[in-house]
Amino acid sequence: MTDMKERAARDKVFGLLRASGAQMVDVKFSGILGRWHHITLPSDQFTDRIFEDGVPFDGSSIPGLTRVESSDLLLLPDPESSFLDPFKQVPTLSIVADVAEAETKTPFARDPRSVARRACAHLRATDLADDLLMRPEFEFYVFEYVRYRNRSFASGYVVESAEAPWNTYRQPADGYQPATVNPRKGGYHALPPNDSLDGLRTEISVRLKEAGIGVRYHHHESGGAGQCEIEILPLPLLRAADAVQLVKYFVRMAAQAHGRIATFMPKPIYNEAGSGMHVHQHMVKGGSSLFYDPDGWERLSPLALNYIGGLLTHAPALTALTNPSTMSFKRLVPGFEAPVSRTFGAADRTAAVRIPKASRPRDDMRVEYRPPDATANIYLSLSAMLMAGLDGIKNGIDPSGFASQKGGGQAAASLPGTLDEALAALEADHGFLLQGGVFTEDLLEDWTRLKRVREIEELRRRPHPYEFYLYLDA
Repeated sequence: MTDMKERAARDKVFGLLRASGAQMVDVKFSGILGRWHHITLPSDQFTDRIFEDGVPFDGSSIPGLTRVESSDLLLLPDPESSFLDPFKQVPTLSIVADVAEAETKTPFARDPRSVARRACAHLRATDLADDLLMRPEFEFYVFEYVRYRNRSFASGYVVESAEAPWNTYRQPADGYQPATVNPRKGGYHALPPNDSLDGLRTEISVRLKEAGIGVRYHHHESGGAGQCEIEILPLPLLRAADAVQLVKYFVRMAAQAHGRIATFMPKPIYNEAGSGMHVHQHMVKGGSSLFYDPDGWERLSPLALNYIGGLLTHAPALTALTNPSTMSFKRLVPGFEAPVSRTFGAADRTAAVRIPKASRPRDDMRVEYRPPDATANIYLSLSAMLMAGLDGIKNGIDPSGFASQKGGGQAAASLPGTLDEALAALEADHGFLLQGGVFTEDLLEDWTRLKRVREIEELRRRPHPYEFYLYLDA
């Protein structure tokens, strides 16, 4: 039976459908590896029964989701997730769906969005907080074009940016304006004309607001060759994960509409600033932050310190979910404001956990977990952070041993240096993720298998262009 809140949400969807004149409804869902997938229905086929009966699809065609012998799954649209898609050729309403078992219509255990739902339910079951609010930061590059080649006899890539410092010698006839380039790592808060992407970011921000995602601000980031940042406002965990998927989609689609390519790759340019996805987070109850204590260290409550202790204790295992690409570890190197050690500190951007100085204490006291990047499955990544923090609270983990040297602490252990090391850490330390049935053993096993077989081994076996420089004359 549909409750009043659910009924109101459904009515809002159909009201938006009528008011917009949308001819199509696009149903989006997340695969195991974190990419959105979709199926599109004519609007006259999107009836109220869809919310009960779902949309059938073949789950075995999505890598890692399910096997051929149990491939029949359903998409159950979430009526609270709808928005108008500004990039479609005809008016289209988009809606995000959960994956369910075809026969029973129960949540599919391996659905990443269902994992996030279970994480939220687990938090509420502890009675600690009403919600965990999360605010990811979006760093990305916008290029004029990207070319790459992977063959048995040839490999390589080229990225091109009109803002890049290597273009100072280009002629205006080539379509580049030398006066607008930025030095390497010199793009932070650049002003137009050096910031040639201001208009694109503004367009994206306006469209995000129209889709219901509040934008805090946007600016040019440090990477001189077209690096950008957009920050959104805090949202509860599940909605924050949906927002990440939506922002990445809007950024890519807007860039494509302007004849450019946007990428959230952690390190697309050697020796230039990398792109992370720092996540600000705090628990709230009754509208106030549970991380605030006016008498605590840096105004942090004991609960917040235990939460930090959980994040840093489980940081190596977390990295397998928050930084799950071989390229992730090309960003996590010294010299680029990226964290490499399991430390925390006030206003310390080299620490894994930073305590921002600019928060409004009572309602916005928060911590910032800085290692993550956008190659993660955001539903799994945000859920894992919550579970690590809750484990720290449950076990009263004191984070003082992780204090940064800047704050007088001892040198801390490093984060994993490769994806292989991170996956090994997850295999050795994942009990905290299984609490409350949030993650399952088989999901984590298949996650590590996919990462090793599809990414680590495939990359390991291939010659690298730099190896020709090193060894051609051997």
